[in-house]
Amino acid sequence: PGWRAAALATSLVAAAIIPLLALFFAVSPRSIGRRPFGEDPARAAPEPQRPGVPAGRLVLAVLRDSLRSRAFWILVFTFWVCGWSTNGLIQTHFIPAAHDHGMPPTTAAGLLALIGVFGVIGTVASGWLTDRFNPAVLLVVYYALRGLSLVFVNTLLGPAIEPSLWIFIVFYGLDWVATVPPTAALRRLHFGIERAGFVFGWVFASLMVGAGVSAAAAGWIRESTGSYQPAWISAAVLCGLAALSLLWVRK
Repeated sequence: PGWRAAALATSLVAAAIIPLLALFFAVSPRSIGRRPFGEDPARAAPEPQRPGVPAGRLVLAVLRDSLRSRAFWILVFTFWVCGWSTNGLIQTHFIPAAHDHGMPPTTAAGLLALIGVFGVIGTVASGWLTDRFNPAVLLVVYYALRGLSLVFVNTLLGPAIEPSLWIFIVFYGLDWVATVPPTAALRRLHFGIERAGFVFGWVFASLMVGAGVSAAAAGWIRESTGSYQPAWISAAVLCGLAALSLLWVRK
């Protein structure tokens, strides 16, 4: 069965979640008689208004308005780089890159799984930090450190797992999805809570595009040069540019 069995199992688990969402998740806090988390209880919160236009037209209208915003383009670019440096590069090419250095594929796969485990921890920690610090500053730190770590990937890989490689695995895992909470906070601050979901959908689409381009580009680089080193360096440069672009986000 190979990878098809794994893909089928994932699809079945995803399908099983659908009825759980319908049964146990509310549309909004007010629909179950609660206030939104963090809302001031002394203030009377207005009831959310239903959009006066169909959802499809509203999505396009939000996109049209957002295209005139500097913050939107910065968030699109940074999330594009996020997808390039995570799903497209590490998730797709870490195992074959490690195999190029003599590491067994099963060992490399285990390290990639550990990155996912630490990703959960990093996301929760990033959410806690986002509630307390400037989200733009957090993103500058995340992307800058991610780019710096990518510079050393080629020297860390080898037939055996050295302590320095463990450091990379732990750090990259913590940083993997850590960009999501501050990015979500910035789109809410710049576009308002009513439009934030639509904006985040478009921004998230750029992450998937970046991942797809990166997966193809890194594969082409490996086949053309015989090494993943140019792919690591190019991703590091993009992360640095993403960090710099966030310095232009208005308060």
